[in-house]
Amino acid sequence: MSENFARHPSLAGKVVYVTGGASGIGAEIVTAFAEQGAQVGFVDNDAAASVAMTGAHPNVTHELCDLRDIEALHAAFARLKSKIGPAQILVNNAARDDRHTWTEVTPNYWDDRMNTNLRHMFFTIQSVAPDMIAAGGGSIINMGSNSWFEAGGGFPAYATAKAAVHGLTRTMARDLGQHRIRVNAVVPGWVMTERQKTLWAKPDAIAAHLKRQCLPDLIDPIYIARMVLFLASDDAAMCTANSYMVEAGSI
Repeated sequence: MSENFARHPSLAGKVVYVTGGASGIGAEIVTAFAEQGAQVGFVDNDAAASVAMTGAHPNVTHELCDLRDIEALHAAFARLKSKIGPAQILVNNAARDDRHTWTEVTPNYWDDRMNTNLRHMFFTIQSVAPDMIAAGGGSIINMGSNSWFEAGGGFPAYATAKAAVHGLTRTMARDLGQHRIRVNAVVPGWVMTERQKTLWAKPDAIAAHLKRQCLPDLIDPIYIARMVLFLASDDAAMCTANSYMVEAGSI
């Protein structure tokens, strides 16, 4: 952890569940919580990357799971609970921003994109909320995207799912707030993960994107993780039902 970054004493010893924690933004989130002294369990369907992440941190464990299978998801969370205890913090990170042409989208493809990018978020909340209620509170952070907000094209199913994350966040904040469970969304801009660099972050695309940002620098995944840490910590005790942008002023 950079000496310039904040340490949150309230996160030490907390039990954190993260979806999609083996790579990209999720891996950065897992690492950031581990460095704060939290006990982190994540789910992912990439076996090799999951083992590598777990091996890098003594206070991190994982379970393999395809989040499109809700029964498998509940079972994976039950196994995490048996290993590290009930979740006090949940980060709904898992998603895939696969590109697709609107004229070629079939009903099956649409449903799969909803299952990949949205549906599991509700069911992870359903899985962990009873334990948070019993504990007297908790923090849930859903990962949104500014792709729909800036009218990005080339992935209508993904953008629709990510727009819906904000509705899910606000309604669950209302339903769970009486139990002192906070529900927020973090909204990244174009984050330079290895996947983005490999598939889409080509020089022309980067140059065009930077013209739309207020800040002149590309976004590193660590800055998404830092916002997640803040919202999970006691520093954000009065923050709920809102979306927190980390997109360098992209318009």
